[in-house]
Amino acid sequence: MLLTDRHEEILTIVRNKRKATVKELASHFSVTQQTIRKNLNELCEKRLIQRTHGGAIPYSGTTNMEHEVRRQISADEKNKIAQKVASLIPEKSSILLTIGTTTEAVATALEGHNNLLIITNNINVANILRVHPKFEVIIASGVVRSSDGGIVGESASDSLNQFKVDYAIISVSAIDEDGSLLDFDFREVQVLQKIIQNAHHVILAADSTKLTRTAPVRIGHISQIDTFVTDRIVSQKFKNVIQETNINIIELCPEEITPEPVK
Repeated sequence: MLLTDRHEEILTIVRNKRKATVKELASHFSVTQQTIRKNLNELCEKRLIQRTHGGAIPYSGTTNMEHEVRRQISADEKNKIAQKVASLIPEKSSILLTIGTTTEAVATALEGHNNLLIITNNINVANILRVHPKFEVIIASGVVRSSDGGIVGESASDSLNQFKVDYAIISVSAIDEDGSLLDFDFREVQVLQKIIQNAHHVILAADSTKLTRTAPVRIGHISQIDTFVTDRIVSQKFKNVIQETNINIIELCPEEITPEPVK
C-alpha cells in the first residue's frame, strides 16, 4: 500500500492529537465514516496507528514498521533534512552513515561531494554511493537484516570499532521527550552506540514524527549529539531539554509551541 495524501494527514492528526475519532476525521475530510474506517484499517495493517473503539491512537509497539512505508512518511521533510546535513559535510571527510531512511536520503544528497570515505552498516547506503568513483565505500560485516538491509550485531559493532571518523550521521526510531534516543532492535543499538563513540562530530538527522513515536531500546541521550537537524520540534518539554545542552540545533521549519500550563 502506498500512502496517499489523506493517509499522511490522518497520521499527522492522530500523532498531534494523540487520539482521533472516525467521526472527527470523516468531518475533517468531508468523506464518509466508512471511508475513514477503511483508511484507518490500512494504516493499522502497516503498524502506523493502533485502532481503538471508534477511532485510532499512535502506534506504540515493540517492532518497527516496514522499510518502504517508513521511506514514504515525511518524505519531503527527510529530503530537506538530508540536503542540510549534506551541506555540513566538507570535502575529503570520513563519514559513518547508519541504518535509516533519513540516512539513505543523506547518502543521495552527498552525491555532489568529492573525495569522501564512507563507512556504513546500511546496504542501501552502500548501493547509492558505490557507483561514484570519487567515493571510497566500506561496508561493515555482520548479520544482514532482511527487513531493511541493515547490518547489525556484534560483528558489525566490532568491524566499525576499527574506525575513528570525522562525522557520524545517525538516525533513530524514536526520541522521548526526556531526550532519550530509542530504537527497536538491541543489535542495532549496539552498533549505534559504537558509532557515536567513534566520531569526532555526531549529527542526528530526524524528522518531527520521531517525537511522536516510542521504541523499547535505549541508545543513549540527545546530549551525546553535537548537531541535531530536524524539520521542527513539536514538544516544549523536549525543547527545554535540548536548550540545556550544547547541541547545535538546526530547525528547518520552526513553529511556535504553546507553553504547557504550570501545574
